Amino acid sequence: MKSRLLLLLPLALGACSSGDQTLRTFGLVRDAPDEFRVTTRAPLSVPPDFALRPPIPGAPRPQELTQRDQAQLSLVPDAATAAPAPRNLSPGQQALLEQAGAPPPKDIRDRLDADAALDKDPTLTDRLTFWKTPDHTVVVDPTQESQRLRQNAALGAPTISGDTPIIQPKKAGWLGSLF
Repeated sequence: MKSRLLLLLPLALGACSSGDQTLRTFGLVRDAPDEFRVTTRAPLSVPPDFALRPPIPGAPRPQELTQRDQAQLSLVPDAATAAPAPRNLSPGQQALLEQAGAPPPKDIRDRLDADAALDKDPTLTDRLTFWKTPDHTVVVDPTQESQRLRQNAALGAPTISGDTPIIQPKKAGWLGSLF
């Protein structure tokens, strides 16, 4: 009698909540984080000196925008999120930035998410069609390879000269090729 009640206990637990909630309760559903949304933060560090640097009289404040930047911001609001143009670059740094090309588009994260969604589980047809994975391993014959290396060393030739001997796999019959 007690064994029958124990068998009915999982059914009663399953009826208490939705199927997804029951699976989550028993830990049968994996909730992996989105690897593109996970960010790391730099560890906190102590500044090299604890004294504040005194301001230089007449120097522009780093947090204030120039009149040119303010005008550009009022005309092009998207410029506020763009990286500020570095000033006082050496010719080498300018050439490097020119060769790097345009900055990435603003919707790069959405594009990556869309590309990741394209890589989904194979369908039944794909699993039936491509059920056997090809074997692309190459096995080097160790005795012939050591002999080739010794001959190259004796002749003073570089070690890459000559063909690397490989072991050819035996050809399987028609029944072996199925499995």
